[in-house]
Amino acid sequence: MDSKPPTPTIEDAHRRHLDTLPFDDTRDFTDADRGFIAALNPCVIRAADGRVVWDNDVYAFLTGDAPTSVHPSLWRQSTLAAKQGLYEVVTASGATGEDAQGIYQVRGFDLSNITFVEGDTGIIVIDPLVSTEVAAAALALYRQHRGDRPVRAVIYTHSHVDHFGGVLGVTSQADVDSGKVAVLAPEGFTAHAVQENVYAGTAMTRRAAYMYGTVLQRGARGQVGCGLGQTPSQGEVAIIVPTVDIRETGETHTIDGVDIEFQMAPGTEAPAEMHFYFPQFRALCMAENATHNLHNLLTLRGALVRDPHGWAGYLTEAIDTFADRADVVFASHHWPTWGKDRIVEFLSLQRDLYAYLHDQTLRQLNQGFTGIEIAETFAMPPALEQAWHARGYYGSVSHNVKAVYQRYMGWFDGNPARLWAHPPEAIGPRYVAAMGGLDRVVELAQNAFDDGDFRWAATLLDHAIFTDENHAGARRLYADTLEQLAYGAETATWRNFYLAGATELREGNFGTPTQTTSTTMVSQLSPEQMFDVLAISVNGPRAWDLDLAIDITFLDTATNYRLSLRNGVLVYRKAAADAATAQATITLASKLRLLSLAAGDNSSPGLEIAGDAEVLASLVSVLDKPDPDFNIITP
Repeated sequence: MDSKPPTPTIEDAHRRHLDTLPFDDTRDFTDADRGFIAALNPCVIRAADGRVVWDNDVYAFLTGDAPTSVHPSLWRQSTLAAKQGLYEVVTASGATGEDAQGIYQVRGFDLSNITFVEGDTGIIVIDPLVSTEVAAAALALYRQHRGDRPVRAVIYTHSHVDHFGGVLGVTSQADVDSGKVAVLAPEGFTAHAVQENVYAGTAMTRRAAYMYGTVLQRGARGQVGCGLGQTPSQGEVAIIVPTVDIRETGETHTIDGVDIEFQMAPGTEAPAEMHFYFPQFRALCMAENATHNLHNLLTLRGALVRDPHGWAGYLTEAIDTFADRADVVFASHHWPTWGKDRIVEFLSLQRDLYAYLHDQTLRQLNQGFTGIEIAETFAMPPALEQAWHARGYYGSVSHNVKAVYQRYMGWFDGNPARLWAHPPEAIGPRYVAAMGGLDRVVELAQNAFDDGDFRWAATLLDHAIFTDENHAGARRLYADTLEQLAYGAETATWRNFYLAGATELREGNFGTPTQTTSTTMVSQLSPEQMFDVLAISVNGPRAWDLDLAIDITFLDTATNYRLSLRNGVLVYRKAAADAATAQATITLASKLRLLSLAAGDNSSPGLEIAGDAEVLASLVSVLDKPDPDFNIITP
C-alpha cells in the first residue's frame, strides 16, 4: 500500500506564495514613500488624561522578510500601511516654490488618512480620522511644516466613523455655527452615520473588536494590521452635522479659492459616499471606493450588504469623467497613484474587481450553486490575482462572494433541511453524541489538526465548545487551531478574528474595549431616531400586555409626538398633544432629555409629567439595555 503523502504545511504555503506572487514589483513602496516630509517621533498620541489613543511605534517589528506566522502578502501590506508621517501629494498645476499651494496627507495616525488641501487663505480638511486627539496631532504636524493655516472647510467623503469622528480635532461646533468653517458631505450622511453607530452599534462594535484585533498583542504572532490600515484609534469620537449637502454629480463648489467638482457614489463602500476632483491640482479623491486592497461587500463586523454592480459603475463613471484631467488619484486610505496611464490602470482594475465578483457570482447562483459553494471554487482573473491592490487584505473573495449571494438570495440556500436548522447550542450536543462523545470529538479534531485540516478541526471543536464550554482539552486545541488558521490567512480581518477567538478561549471574554457612540454622536440624533432607539429596546414579550398612549412635547422645538405601545410595538407620530386621549403628557426641555428619561432618570431638571406617572414607569420597565459583552465563540 502506498504511504500517505505528506501534509502541506503553513511553511509550504508560505514558500508557494513567495514563488507565485509578484514580490519583485516594488512600485507601491516607491509610491508610499513619495513626497515624504516628516514623521512624528515618537508616533504615540495621548488623550488629555494621559491615556494612549494611538501608538504606531508598536508596528516597528514590520521589517525584513515575513515570518512563517504571517502570510507574506499580508506582511508586505502591513509594512506599507504602517508608514507614517506628513506627505506631499501634489502642488497646484504650474505652481513652483516653497509657497506653492498643494495637497498634503498625514498617514499612519489612524485606520484612515487625513488630507489637507491648501486654499487662498487656509486649508480644506478631508476626512478627520476616527478621534479628536489623532486629528489634532495630524493637523499640528501639518502646520509645523506648512504654516499655521486656518481651517476653512471640512469634507466628509462618506458616512463611516473613521472619516468624521475626529472632527473636533480640526475645528469646533462654534466655528461651524458662526460660518467660519463649512462642513460638506454627501446627501444622507448624517442619517447613515448615526444609524450605523447607534441602531446596531453595540453588536457591530463588539464584533469590530474581533475584526480589528483591538486587544491583541502586536507582533509576528499577533495583530499586524487590518489591511486597510493598522487599527482604529481609541480617542474621543464626535460628529458635526454638515452645513452643505452634496446632492448631484457634476455639482461644483469653490471654497477658499479651490474649485471642487463632485461625483455622487451612494450605495458603494458606504450608503452615502462621493468622489471629487480638484482642477487646480489635477487631483482626484476616490474616498474609499478605490484603495490598495479588495474591500468588503459585507464587513465581518456587520453592515448592510453593498452593491458591487453600482460600485463598479461609479468607478467607470469616474474614469470617463476625470481620468483625462488627473495627474494623481488619492483616497482616504493607503497611498496615492500618479500618472494618467497608471491612474486608468488602477481604477480599471479596481472596477473589474467588483464587477467580476458580482457578475460571476450571479452567473453561478443561476446555475444552482449556493454562496458557500461558489466561494469555495471562485477564481479571479490572472491580472487581478497579480495586482497587489486587488488582493484581499481587508475584504476577501470568499466572504464577498457570499455577500453577493446574500444580497440577491438572502440567508436561505433553498435546501429544505436548512430551512429550520437547530442553533449551535442545540445542534452541538447532538453532533457530539453522534460522534461518540466529547473526548472522541476532541480526538478527531486532534487528528485533523495533525493532518493540517484546520477548517475541519475548527468545525468539530465549535460543536464541542457549544456542548461543554469548560472542556479544557477542547478549548486548548480550538485556540491552537484558530492560531494556525490565522497564520495562513492573507486577509487581515480573518487573521484578527481567528486570533481574537483564540484569545477569548484562553483568557475569557474581553468584551468591547472601545466605544464609537459618544454624547456628541447621540446629540445629533433626530427625535424620530431617538424614538427608534427606544423601539429597538422594547422587550416585546414583556410588553405584550401593555397598552400605552403617551404625549411627549419638546420645548426647544415646540413639537409633540404621540407614542403608543401595543403588542410589544412602539409607534410614534408627530401630532398635536391631546390630554383627553393621552394617559400621560411628558414635557421635555430638549430631545437629549429623552434618552436620560428612558434610562430611568425622571428627577433631574427639564422634565414635567402630567397625568398618570405610572405609565412612564411601565414604558421604562420594558426597555432592555444592550449587552456590549455578549459571547461570540462560546455559548
